[in-house]
Amino acid sequence: MKRLAVVTVGMTHSGKSSFAEKLESRLDNSFVLDQDNHAAFINTYYQKLQPKNGTNTLKHSITDLLTDYAIVNTDLHFITCSSNLVKKGRTYLLETFYNKELFTRILVYFDIPHDILKNRVKNSVRNTNIFRGDYTNFEQVLTRQINENYLTDAQPSAEEADYLFVVKNNDEVDSIIKEIIAIAEK
Repeated sequence: MKRLAVVTVGMTHSGKSSFAEKLESRLDNSFVLDQDNHAAFINTYYQKLQPKNGTNTLKHSITDLLTDYAIVNTDLHFITCSSNLVKKGRTYLLETFYNKELFTRILVYFDIPHDILKNRVKNSVRNTNIFRGDYTNFEQVLTRQINENYLTDAQPSAEEADYLFVVKNNDEVDSIIKEIIAIAEK
């Protein structure tokens, strides 16, 4: 039986982490690999090593190490939680780690309207210890993501993975989780 590699895609505050935690609690033999946790760890203990600008190579290295370790040393299903808004990054993740011979690859795209996201970040109480550089709040992150989203191919396509689920409203989460569990049981 193949393991699942569930990869969440979406802007900040779209519901990726909540979805991942809920799926993990219902999908036996699974774990969440969340890059926000890696960023918080680095900022708490290794701030001086943090790259000042450009790609966050330290955070990505930690994610790569944990992913490789879990692939080799466990039989767990993966729930990868990060924005994955750029197709190049998703392709790297899916092709480098989640080989289609070993994994059933599932993308869950959170296509939540911008006005809802703006309201969520405005009222956010999430810890900002995941930021680096000039960011001080999630409103700044969302503004950047919205602007970049218009310039890139952020929306995943069905050809990228074995399954693509699109969440346009967080009320759809439970039914999508049920479908993912059914895929795992095949």
